[in-house]
Amino acid sequence: MTIDKHKLDTDVLQGYLQDKVYGFGQLQSAEKFAGGQSNPTFLLTTDNSQYVLRRKPPGKLLPSAHAVDREYKVMSALADTDVPVPKVVHLCEDDAVIGSMFYIMEHIAGRIFWDAKLPDLAKDQRGPLYDEMNRVLAALHSVDVEAVGLADYGKPGNFFARQLSRWTKQYRAAETETLSDMDNLISWLEEALPEDDGQVALAHGDFRMDNMLFHPTEPKILGLIDWELSTLGHPLSDLAYQCMQWRLPEQAPIPGFGSLNRNDLGVPTEEEYIAQYCQRRGIEKVDNWVFGLAFSFFRLASIAQGVKKRAMDGNASNAKAKEVGQAVYILAAMANALIKENT
Repeated sequence: MTIDKHKLDTDVLQGYLQDKVYGFGQLQSAEKFAGGQSNPTFLLTTDNSQYVLRRKPPGKLLPSAHAVDREYKVMSALADTDVPVPKVVHLCEDDAVIGSMFYIMEHIAGRIFWDAKLPDLAKDQRGPLYDEMNRVLAALHSVDVEAVGLADYGKPGNFFARQLSRWTKQYRAAETETLSDMDNLISWLEEALPEDDGQVALAHGDFRMDNMLFHPTEPKILGLIDWELSTLGHPLSDLAYQCMQWRLPEQAPIPGFGSLNRNDLGVPTEEEYIAQYCQRRGIEKVDNWVFGLAFSFFRLASIAQGVKKRAMDGNASNAKAKEVGQAVYILAAMANALIKENT
């Protein structure tokens, strides 16, 4: 008999949460969301409300990965800012309750768009959604981290140097074969690493459309979610990461715009999106763009490699984990092509 490693014991949860969450009610079901590759996420339905539970995956994990406690901390801190986040309710750091750390937050009934091309929307509906994403990104990078209690949310020094070291270690720890494209990419990033320019902002770490809950009918973000990779970092990291994804092929494990004309789709070009962001931030330009893009390809490839390794070990959260793991080859090849075009 196969045991579902991600199934929750509703009786145990009921006994625990009825004493921790005011007005929790009687738990009726705990259904796992199909999307996402990182922390298993569940919809909890009680007789009077709904909540979302995020937990660390079961099994042996990479060091510093799946930090649900950091998600809880940052969303708590952003509750009264211009960055829309779900209201967090409770953090359980006791692994004995369900087998790993978890937290509870409010359930937001909104739209999630899995494809950046927004194929199910009319052309004139797409642009406003992109403008809203741009607004939220600029708002995020404008947060006064000291004022919201996040001054200690990251380490001092060169952000990209730390990130390159971290994700190289994460990639090597999850490496399942030798890929020359990844080895070449790591070498180039180490040589091209820019000097620290002193910019520090709250970085989301996975700022993309499918990590946003949009209003059911309006071009408004109700909740920016999946803060696991957030830290104090460089604003270039989020902006380049989002634009990097839109460069991906139309048909890929993580679909992008490929060779499609963005004006025909009704969405901003990369240059227009960057210009809107700069205007909102009150800055003239974005420096080190090629490095930012190449690093974003590398980091996402490292994440995909982690998904692939978990799938091989039988601990992946999503049934499509093996497919996402194939993105490592695409991302590494695209990064090397980008570098070759710009050097």
